[in-house]
Amino acid sequence: MERVGSGAYSDVYRARRLSDNHIVALKEVHDYQSAFREIEALQILQNCPNVVALHEYFWREDEDAVLVLEFLRTDLATVIHEAKKKEGGVPLGEVKRWMLQILGGVDACHRNMIVHRDLKPGNLLISDDGVLKLADFGQARILMEPGFVADNVNEQPYEQNAGHQENISPPSDAVPEADSLPDQVEEDVTREEYLRQLVELKAKRHSMDETDKDTNINDGDTSCFATGTMSDIEDDHLRNSYSYEAGEGGDDRQGALTSCVGTRWFRAPELLYGSIDYGLEVDLWSLGCIFAELLTLEPLFPGTSDIDQLSRIISVLGNLTEEVWPRCSNLPDYNTISFAKIEKPTGLEACLPNRSLDEISLVKRLVCYDPANRATAMELLNDKYFAEEPLPVPVSQLYVPLTKNEDDEDSPGGWNDYNDMGSDSDFDDFGPVNVRTTGSGFSIQFS
Repeated sequence: MERVGSGAYSDVYRARRLSDNHIVALKEVHDYQSAFREIEALQILQNCPNVVALHEYFWREDEDAVLVLEFLRTDLATVIHEAKKKEGGVPLGEVKRWMLQILGGVDACHRNMIVHRDLKPGNLLISDDGVLKLADFGQARILMEPGFVADNVNEQPYEQNAGHQENISPPSDAVPEADSLPDQVEEDVTREEYLRQLVELKAKRHSMDETDKDTNINDGDTSCFATGTMSDIEDDHLRNSYSYEAGEGGDDRQGALTSCVGTRWFRAPELLYGSIDYGLEVDLWSLGCIFAELLTLEPLFPGTSDIDQLSRIISVLGNLTEEVWPRCSNLPDYNTISFAKIEKPTGLEACLPNRSLDEISLVKRLVCYDPANRATAMELLNDKYFAEEPLPVPVSQLYVPLTKNEDDEDSPGGWNDYNDMGSDSDFDDFGPVNVRTTGSGFSIQFS
């Protein structure tokens, strides 16, 4: 019927299914790897109420995949944009309900060891009746076979939802998800057990990576902007990019992860420092940035380049050191790029003016350097913040914009890919820059 989004790797159309006149979204994906990831993740999560439903998929003659998804006309970025026009912003009861729905979707992903890697307001779509759903799984990775979670996390099976089963044969070992998610979920796994399983997961994944690294494309120990030889600086270090896509990232399901994923404003510091050994925690950092934006109606760290992104984070949280994050010096680009010592970081309190201590605490539990210290979605679903007045409003009482905002430059997202929000080559805003060559490439220090 019409094209509603377009990007480097996909085009999305609003369409009518002829068999029953049902309005759907057709997402034509031009990158095979991205299509495979999205289909696989959505099959596993097909019964989760807070994840967009995949009805079916097919392949065009030109080998592009077409995903038939439920059509959702607006997103959280539009909710935030519209709230700026109203005095008082988003009412706190509505903020809590949006947060709970986001946490429900992320918890479903993480229980199945799926890391989304591109959480942002524009990828949180909203139905006409106020149900929020995670979308755009083109950069998602399954960190382990779903059966691993079923065996080790004692996951209770959920009932199948026949409404989302059309023409889909889910993996036989997929963990079914819930028809509905209560405001509070039973915390059946201790934090220590969760972290222990994550360590085992990474070790097993590393073993798989070592077996396959000769055949898989791998971006090695390079971040999106920091490390390179002198001959490839123009191609890599100074790349104009806002949102990196799977085709560029160089990782595949069995291969090493890449740091060049996600959207800059919501990208965790370990990614900015070039880590290729990260886990579900990168989504938790993104959650903190989303929650902060929902509370203030402004992006938390609106970097104009990857360097500027790190600079903004450091100015708020302080310098990254072994004291705040043990073994951070092992990050690939930790010794490549350094910043002058921040004597008095502004702190997250300054970024959340006029917000309660509980709200600031919620963001702090997510926006912290050490990934091991970030609160899981399951922990936050049980946080007392959501049981205190004002209580989360019913979904039916949420304000849902009628249409999606197409011109929101502050927090772009939705169905599209985004590739042109600033250049890492523009260092003029950072004062003196000292670049020196090293045996393996170069080092940059910012004053």
